[in-house]
Amino acid sequence: MTSESDTEKSSSARKSLEDVILRICGERGPGKSIDPTEVAKAFAEARGEDDLAWRRWLVHVRASAVGLARQGRLVIYRKGKPADPEDFRGVWRMGLPRGD
Repeated sequence: MTSESDTEKSSSARKSLEDVILRICGERGPGKSIDPTEVAKAFAEARGEDDLAWRRWLVHVRASAVGLARQGRLVIYRKGKPADPEDFRGVWRMGLPRGD
C-alpha cells in the first residue's frame, strides 16, 4: 500500500488553496480585493479544522498568491495599488486582474 508523500500532500494543498483564492476572488469580481485571512479561514473550515487552525495556512496562502500572480491570474495589492509579487511586505490583499 502506498501513501501520499509530503511533496504530493503539499502540492495538493497548494492546488486547493489556489482554487479557494480564485473562487473567492471570482465571487467578488474584478476590481474587488480580498484579505488573505479570509482565504485561510475558508480553507481551514473546508478541511474541518478548528477555529484557530487558519493561522498556519497564512504562509501557504501567500505562497499560492505569489504563484498565481506570477502566472498573471491574480494581482497582489499594497495600499490599493498593484505590488510586485516578488517584493512586497506588510498588509496586502489580492484580487483578479482588472480588464482595463
